[in-house]
Amino acid sequence: MTNTTRTRKLVLIAMLAAISFILMIFPQFPLIPAADFLKVEFSIIPILVGLYLFDLPAAFLILVLRSVLKLLLNNEGVNTWIGLPLNIVAVGSFLLIFAIFFKKDSGTRAYVMGSILATLVMTAAMVVANFVYAIPLYAKFAHFDINQIFGASEYLLAMVVPFNLLEGAIFAVSFAIIFVAIKSILENMSKKTKVSH
Repeated sequence: MTNTTRTRKLVLIAMLAAISFILMIFPQFPLIPAADFLKVEFSIIPILVGLYLFDLPAAFLILVLRSVLKLLLNNEGVNTWIGLPLNIVAVGSFLLIFAIFFKKDSGTRAYVMGSILATLVMTAAMVVANFVYAIPLYAKFAHFDINQIFGASEYLLAMVVPFNLLEGAIFAVSFAIIFVAIKSILENMSKKTKVSH
């Protein structure tokens, strides 16, 4: 990889991380009325763009940089320290499975299969992460006891599961729309960032 190619890649990764950070903050909206603290944000879209342009390690680097920016520039205390790792698990698990299917030459069927499996894995990961990590920590450090408010089982089955299923669908549809809209631009950028010897 030439110095020019490497520099272009690093600049694009930094730009995507910055866009991802902005999308992490705004806009956000709840999907489950009874749990309006569970909100969808679109920071995964630039990360998926990075996956297309480069590879899975680059996409994870964008995720890490975005998360560091969140800690440094928009830290909300306990909510961030507990919520950000949850968000990383959600985005990371979706990204990991989606990357298996989403290749530059993949078709609609592979995209749909990847989206479905990524959504299911993300949902399962978030059920486990909430049960063993978030619920106990929110009760201890944020005085927000899910067990007393909803009941852990009801919260996980009636809120976490449908929220993540819907969120995964929104991720897939949103990225598909954006990808189709800017595909020619991405293809041109991809050619410029290919490894050259």
